[in-house]
Amino acid sequence: MEEVSSVFASDGSNRKKQINVELYSTTRKSIMDKLEILTDAAKYDVACTSSGVNRKGNGQDMGNCIAAGICHSFSSDGRCISLLKILMSNECVYDCKYCINRRSNDVPRATFTPEEICELTMNFYKRNYIEGLFLSSGIINNPTYTMELIYQTVFRLRNVYRFRGYVHVKGIPGADPVLIQQTGFLADRMSVNLELPTAQGLEKLAPNKHRKSILKPMRQIQNGIAQGKQELALYRNAPSFVPAGQSTQMIIGATPESDYQIMTVAESLYDKFALKRVFYSAYVGVNEDKALPAVTAASPLLREHRLYQADWLLRYYHFRVNELLDEKHQNFNILLDPKCDWALGHLEQFPVEINRADYTMLLRVPGIGVKSAQRICKARRSSALDFDSLKKIGVVLKRALYFITCNGRMMYHTKLDEDYITRNLLSEHEKLPFDKDGMTYKQLSLFDDGMENAAVFGMAMERNVTAHV
Repeated sequence: MEEVSSVFASDGSNRKKQINVELYSTTRKSIMDKLEILTDAAKYDVACTSSGVNRKGNGQDMGNCIAAGICHSFSSDGRCISLLKILMSNECVYDCKYCINRRSNDVPRATFTPEEICELTMNFYKRNYIEGLFLSSGIINNPTYTMELIYQTVFRLRNVYRFRGYVHVKGIPGADPVLIQQTGFLADRMSVNLELPTAQGLEKLAPNKHRKSILKPMRQIQNGIAQGKQELALYRNAPSFVPAGQSTQMIIGATPESDYQIMTVAESLYDKFALKRVFYSAYVGVNEDKALPAVTAASPLLREHRLYQADWLLRYYHFRVNELLDEKHQNFNILLDPKCDWALGHLEQFPVEINRADYTMLLRVPGIGVKSAQRICKARRSSALDFDSLKKIGVVLKRALYFITCNGRMMYHTKLDEDYITRNLLSEHEKLPFDKDGMTYKQLSLFDDGMENAAVFGMAMERNVTAHV
C-alpha cells in the first residue's frame, strides 16, 4: 500500500506548487514501527544540545523554550530524556561507506509524513516526555525534495499546531537556498554536518558529498543569523533567524587525520562561520569496508573526550590550536587532559600568584574554570585570597596547587618539575564520562518506563494519524 502526502515542492524559484509526494511504496507501517526504526537510525548523529535560546509562552500557543537548557524528563534508570530525536526518513540515495543508512545496506526502511512527526511531537510533549524536536533525514530522491519535507514539518508544527518549543533541524547540503532560508525562520538551531574533517576523507568515504556543497549552506545560515540580528536591532518584532545558532559534526577515527588537523579545522569553523558548537563523534564500525577501520575496532571514545576538552579551551579559555598542538606533537596526551598537558609543557609561566594574575592567565591554571576565575577576580578586590578561600570559590586544589601561590606561598612544599607533577596528577584518577574499557552507543528510549503503555499509546496515535492522511 502506498502512502501519499500533499506538500509544496520548489520549482527553482520562490513560487511553490502543490504536488502529491509518494513517501514510500512498501507495506504500510504503523507509527510505532516507524518510530522504532527512525529513532534508532538517528542515534549516531550527536550534533544536538539544549536550546540556547529564550522564548516565553504567550498563553495561546503550546510550549516555551529556555536558554539555560530544555526541561528534562527522566527514565526509570535516571537517564535524561529531552528531545524527540528522529530522522524524517532513513531512505537515502547516497552510499557513504560509514553510514548505517547508506543505499547499499539492507536495513528496515521507513519514512514519516510531516503530519506524523507533528502528532508525535505534540503528544510526547503533552505527556512531558520531551520539550523539543531534533529532526534530521536521509536524502530522499534529492536534497531539495528532502529539505522541502523538513520545512513542511516545521511549518506545520509552528503554524498549525502552534508549537513554540525548541526545534533543531538539519540543513541539507545541495538543497534549494530558499528552503534553507524559510526553515531558518522557523527553527531555533540548524546544523549542517561537515561529516569528515578533510575534503580528502570526504572524497574517500562519501563520494556523493562535496566540501563546497556543505560549506555553502553553512555560510548562508551564518549570513542569515547576522542579518537577523541587525534587523532585530532596528525592528523589535522582526522575525528571528536561527536564534540558537548553528552547529556541525565531524566523525573521528574513520579517517587518519591527527588531532592537530581536526582541531585546526574546528578553529577555522569557529573563526570563519561563527559556529556555536563543533561536535566530535567517535567512529562506530557498522559497515564492513576495506576503506574503513575494522568493525571490531574499539571506538576512540577517550580521544573524542580529549577533543571536546580542547574544544572547550578554544571557546572559553582563550587558547589557540597552535598552543596545544603543533607539527611535532600532533595528538593529545591520552593520560592527561589538554589543559594540564599544556601547563606541564610551559612550567616557565608558573607558579601564578592568585592575587595578582590577570583573568586570562587564571584561566590557564589547571583546576581553575571560567566561573572560578571570575569569582577570584571579584573576591580579591576586597581582600587577599588564601587557599581556604580558593576552596570555597570552587578551585580544584588537587590540580591547581602545583601551579599557584597565595601571597607568595605555595600550598605545600612541591617541586616545579614536570615528572614530579605528572606522577602526582596521574595518581588523581580523572573522572571520565564513560568507561574506558568499553561503551556501547545506545539511543535513549522514550518507552523504558513501560512498553505496554507505549504500545497502547502507539495504537491510539495510529488511529489519530490515519484520520488525517
